[in-house]
Amino acid sequence: MQGKLIQGAAWGLVLALARVVAVASEPLRVGADRMECPNGGEPIEVFTYKPEAYKDGPLLVVCHGVQRNAEDYRNFAITLAERFGVLVVAPRFDKERYPLERYQRGGLVDKAGQVQPAEAWTYAVIPKLVAQVRALEGKPQLPYYLIGHSAGGQFLVRLAAFFPGEAVRIVAANPGSHLFPTRDQEFGYGFGGLPETLSSDDVLRGYLAARLTLYLGTGDITPEHSFDQSTAGMRQGANRLERGRACFAAAQALAKARGWIFNWRKVETPGIAHEAALMFAAKAAGEALFGQ
Repeated sequence: MQGKLIQGAAWGLVLALARVVAVASEPLRVGADRMECPNGGEPIEVFTYKPEAYKDGPLLVVCHGVQRNAEDYRNFAITLAERFGVLVVAPRFDKERYPLERYQRGGLVDKAGQVQPAEAWTYAVIPKLVAQVRALEGKPQLPYYLIGHSAGGQFLVRLAAFFPGEAVRIVAANPGSHLFPTRDQEFGYGFGGLPETLSSDDVLRGYLAARLTLYLGTGDITPEHSFDQSTAGMRQGANRLERGRACFAAAQALAKARGWIFNWRKVETPGIAHEAALMFAAKAAGEALFGQ
């Protein structure tokens, strides 16, 4: 229960801060564009897309891979925007300000291993960006979905554990490593080494109840594209597909053994390797995001 109270308080604080930065202005422009999301002293560049026929569809927040190419990822998501009538925003977390500790691992702990306050986590950018778009569009209840590929998938699996917020669905596509629901692996491979408030059974229960989809390409089986070959990484599996399947199975087994709610889904798309454009364009992307 203590973990839930801390997460709830953190979310409430960030929402309050988000409302401060969400100043109404003109709606998003039709087509491809860019804007800036206020974020204290670290404003975030954001690439946007609005279909010409957009009416009242949800918001899709897209998280880029390790190359920090948010504009490309916005472009990859245009197929989803047109297919489902959604708004797309793709924030750019540059490598200089957001190295592995602050991007893939969300800034939960610093390089020295010290836990940071929740409002300083990179995850806290997401509600600020959502609040900004809601204000711009004049839709205070606009629902939103999250999708990230590779490093962006790593960012989102950990967000699902510690800061899921109001996202209708969180889709992690082809992450290079996973956050297994165990204290037997050190953070960010598991919950080991974290304080009780961030690693208790209550936190694990909340993680398994998150609306998380592991979206896996069955061709993602080669050690390429900044593949994590560390000892801790290889413990999770020989490739990204194997790791995703293993993490899902471990989470499903734990939920069943404990009698916990399990809201995860696993969606696989045949033959696709570590290619974000193909993962986003595949028919299965719609199932991963919007399927029941």
